[in-house]
Amino acid sequence: MKAVVIGGGTMGAGIAHLLLAGGHHVWLVEADAERAHAGFLGVKSSLHKAEAKGKLNGGDADELLENLTVGEPPADAELVVEAVPENVPLKQKVLGDAAAKCPDAVLTSNTSSLSIADIAEGLPGERVLGMHFFNPVPVQQLVELVHHDGVDPANVAKVRTWAEELGKTVIEVRDSPGFATSRLGVAVGMEAIRMVEEGVASAADIDTGMKLGYRWPMGPLELTDLVGLDVRLAIAENLAEQLGPRFEPPRLLRDKVARNELGKKTGQGFFSW
Repeated sequence: MKAVVIGGGTMGAGIAHLLLAGGHHVWLVEADAERAHAGFLGVKSSLHKAEAKGKLNGGDADELLENLTVGEPPADAELVVEAVPENVPLKQKVLGDAAAKCPDAVLTSNTSSLSIADIAEGLPGERVLGMHFFNPVPVQQLVELVHHDGVDPANVAKVRTWAEELGKTVIEVRDSPGFATSRLGVAVGMEAIRMVEEGVASAADIDTGMKLGYRWPMGPLELTDLVGLDVRLAIAENLAEQLGPRFEPPRLLRDKVARNELGKKTGQGFFSW
């Protein structure tokens, strides 16, 4: 398969890694040469780390990189995955460009909370659906497929097959605020932050409680650090606007984002990295 990944950040690099390891040819598209180079280095690093740990399915990292092209997508691409920041106009623009350049491709968004119907507006909606991966993409088992009323079911079926061939477990969700995973995950995450804010328990103890008491692989605050506090804040604000005050971000979260304590990517969040 010829696949296009738009956006070479953490998620985009992970999606490209996954597709390359699955034996596919990948085109990585970025806004400029500097970001494109950074995206390439991110994919390269991800593949080599997996190889060093003996967890690279698909062969040698350098051989897989030969199937990665940084630049304009091919006209005969079959799948497009956008992984750009959570902004509807931006996502519409990059998918609109891809729709014109790749007339037969299924167009998917890795958004974790934005309306797929809103993103599909003005685009060939029958080709648009959500394909929500989880970080780190090569490791996490789940892919959440999100469909709106205008999508062609045959395209949903195609993407489901591709995801399952990549070794993922798929759930299907109707387009609604936060889908299934973000809605539940953010609800728990916001409550955990309120508990820290109120002095109920430390971040470490809250996370230990969820890991040992509920068998979570990581606690909600460590997960927030991994996702990025700024990302979590944007999702919570979006959900609060659509679903009400139960998703209203705590002041502590806003303060940490204002101080650039964004989690693992800046070295400090609820934990020090």
